[in-house]
Amino acid sequence: MTIVDNAVYVDGRRTDTPKNLDEMYEMLRDRSGMAWIGLYRPGLEELRSVAEEFCLHELAVEDALNGHQRAKLERYGDTLFTVLRPARYLDDVEKVEFGELHVFVGPDFVVTVRHAESPDLAKVRHRLEAASDLLALGPQAVLYAILDEVVDGYGPVVAGLENDIDEIEDELFSAGPDVARRIYELSREVIEFQRATHPLRAMLEALERGAEKYHLDLELQTRLRDVHDHIIRIVERVDAFRVLLQSALTVHATLVAQQQNAEMQRLSESSLAQNEEVKKISSWAAILFAPTLVGTIYGMNFDHMPELAWPMGYPAAVGLMLAMGVALYQSFKRRQWL
Repeated sequence: MTIVDNAVYVDGRRTDTPKNLDEMYEMLRDRSGMAWIGLYRPGLEELRSVAEEFCLHELAVEDALNGHQRAKLERYGDTLFTVLRPARYLDDVEKVEFGELHVFVGPDFVVTVRHAESPDLAKVRHRLEAASDLLALGPQAVLYAILDEVVDGYGPVVAGLENDIDEIEDELFSAGPDVARRIYELSREVIEFQRATHPLRAMLEALERGAEKYHLDLELQTRLRDVHDHIIRIVERVDAFRVLLQSALTVHATLVAQQQNAEMQRLSESSLAQNEEVKKISSWAAILFAPTLVGTIYGMNFDHMPELAWPMGYPAAVGLMLAMGVALYQSFKRRQWL
């Protein structure tokens, strides 16, 4: 349903609930009150009708139709165009969901265009209708109430992000592969949250600066300053979250590097131990090979070989085997192979 709610207010009280936009325009002219039109994902026809009736700027209408805009505050003549990025924390999946809300505020009208389920503007409308003195202050009062609702909605998001960061800090020293992915995903949410909240400071400051020029009521000025104070605290906490996550990512990378270095050192020590064993085996193999070589030569069955008839041939062969073995043993010992 494109038109969520549609009402005419006079002196802060709802006087009519038109069935369609054309009826709304007629009643507004007759009552000389304030129109508040709530739209949810409207089509081109609905927005074009509203734009023609209230002389909305085509660039603002295009932004409201297409969506995917950054948070901003722009003034086109007597019309104030505001884009807000409400957010809510989803406990079941531990994620932050961002919406988009466009608000046109003119001398005698307010048009809200939502592109997501949040925020619940019906709650804002009911609260204002219950405070007729505040609603009687006009369209600026509606803008204040919407800003207040959006900023209040950031509170649970901040609490949810803070809880997620606490969990990450508890898991950080495990240095598991899932920790890095969670830090990265949470960092993206915090950055998106910064994009939603940071512009609100400048927006509220601009509203305060233009209070006298646009005859903003003193009560609304006071209330807007309160919203401004809230958003400053939220922005500071979100900025701190981003610093914490960057530090956590650095610590995690350091821990992973330390684990990798420890693993490499362990492998290196294991390799060195294997090398030592290989050296010992090779050394003893060489020592045993020397007498085998002599014995093999003199074990050949030939009739004509040197020293076959020499009485000292056998002792000399055995002595040569021992001498070669001792020489090789001493050589390997000096090199610390044995």
